[in-house]
Amino acid sequence: MNSGETDGTTGGRGPAAVAVDGERRARALEQLMTVGRQHSAVTVMFHSAIAAKQGLNATEEKTLDFLERRGPLTAKDLAELTGLAPASVTGLVDRLESKGFVRRVKHPTDKRRVLVELNQRKLGEFAVFFEEWARDIVDACEEFSAQELETVVRFLAVMSERQSKFVARLSE
Repeated sequence: MNSGETDGTTGGRGPAAVAVDGERRARALEQLMTVGRQHSAVTVMFHSAIAAKQGLNATEEKTLDFLERRGPLTAKDLAELTGLAPASVTGLVDRLESKGFVRRVKHPTDKRRVLVELNQRKLGEFAVFFEEWARDIVDACEEFSAQELETVVRFLAVMSERQSKFVARLSE
């Protein structure tokens, strides 16, 4: 092989270099799984604590997040997003409505359907928690380059999509 050619599998590197990369990747994946589990647990605890401050559970709080990001949704939409059964979504919306966080409104084009809409004033009570957390995130990200942050964004987008598909399979 000439110095500019590769064997097509190792990028011109020898078997020892490829083995080292394989071991490094295996260690990195193991660390990722460990840190991912820790992050998942602390995220659940974070959302449970934020929700509890408002008399909600984590599912209720995340449902409000869906409504804030996507606008008014039907119960069917909420069932698809949350992976909950339709009867569970009805109970969820009933609880959120009784606590003043949402209201049911007529669909603008199909009078047979109902939309679940946020009470923006009531949702504003959450703002103080998330504004402080957003400042912490921005501060923590100062040590990362734009390229590193873009990689994290890409990774989280892929993982979110995969996790959503897995939840859908579990709900079948």
